[in-house]
Amino acid sequence: MGQAAQAAGVTRKAVRVNEARGLLPAAERTTVGYRLYTHHDIERLTFIRRARTLGLYLDDIRDVLAICDSGTRPCATVRALLDARIAEIDATVAELLALRKPLNDTRQRADARAEAEPVAICAIIEVM
Repeated sequence: MGQAAQAAGVTRKAVRVNEARGLLPAAERTTVGYRLYTHHDIERLTFIRRARTLGLYLDDIRDVLAICDSGTRPCATVRALLDARIAEIDATVAELLALRKPLNDTRQRADARAEAEPVAICAIIEVM
């Protein structure tokens, strides 16, 4: 397993997780129990690593691999998944930018706020 993991640029744990989650077929074993991985398995592990690096979810990667295993190129599905992740990231960025303004405004007012104001915990937050 160690050689396959190294060749694919992943950890041994990643190999076990991918196998357990059905992204990688169960490896054949030697008579003493060592797992035997093929060149195809290493290519698959490399693909999974690259897809995860792009932020694709394991369930999505499983779907892409199933399409590939059926004999069809999954590139149209991959395009759609990338578009969906881009949209998710854009929404997250918009949410973070919307949060940044009130945080920044509150922080700027914090220096002007008197520490002696009668509040339960902290006037910076309580008297926004």
